[in-house]
Amino acid sequence: MPPRKVLLTGALGMLGRRVRERLAPDWDVVATAHSAAEGVRALDVGDEAAVRECVRGLRPGVVVNCAGYTAVDRAESEPDLAWRINATAPGTLAEACAEVGALVVHVSSDFVFDGTKRTPYVETDATNPLSSYARSKEAGERFVRERASRHVIVRTQWLYGPDGKHFPGTIRRLAREGKPLRVVDDQTGVPTYAPDVAAAIGRILETGLNGTIHVANRGQATWCEFARAVLARAGEGATVTPITTAEFPTPARRPAYSVLRNAVLEATIGDTMRPWEEALAAFLPSTSKPAS
Repeated sequence: MPPRKVLLTGALGMLGRRVRERLAPDWDVVATAHSAAEGVRALDVGDEAAVRECVRGLRPGVVVNCAGYTAVDRAESEPDLAWRINATAPGTLAEACAEVGALVVHVSSDFVFDGTKRTPYVETDATNPLSSYARSKEAGERFVRERASRHVIVRTQWLYGPDGKHFPGTIRRLAREGKPLRVVDDQTGVPTYAPDVAAAIGRILETGLNGTIHVANRGQATWCEFARAVLARAGEGATVTPITTAEFPTPARRPAYSVLRNAVLEATIGDTMRPWEEALAAFLPSTSKPAS
């Protein structure tokens, strides 16, 4: 049997690279990104005509959408662009997938919640986005549900990994530069390792699970706790001073509590996501690139 064909968008991003790596042995992965690179085709997901033409031409069995506008604060001044990439584009992909009978897997965010809950969010909890970025992500989910005949929405959070800019790399760089480390201690979530999410996406595809699915490492932490754990693992002696969100104002509002519980995985194929501390321990020894 020939390999099953997957169209992957956002293949040069932090998660997209890991998804491509995870699926490549068993799937015929057609990797795309906004700009072409070796082994990666150019596809602007914001170009509706190009997206439809690509899906019709390839006729994949699965489309995995890892493309996204991720500049949370900049989205407050670029709401139209955030909407085009995070809302309109997933809707177009969903329509194109329905046309060729493909499954669409769309990556979303904990930002769809408002953070007023004090126990972990499950997939059936009501959404209430607080910012321009969050509203665009919530709309992307809705458009996928409404327009795709078959879909998976993967919600994840606080991603870091071997590629691109991420919180652990920034904290380590600031520590080495001797910069003061004042980190918010009243926002709680789950630090989540991108390769673990990619592995979960592979399992979801292999088992045929569908619907909205939370995929995050287990446990919870504040950003301050995460920063201290990063420095402890890295052997850095810098001091982290806890501060409040009010002391570090940003253009976009963040949910104060956005811990995701992988309830669907628990009830179906099993939740194999490890505790976030174990994932961090697996990540840091392999970090050889300069922190960004």
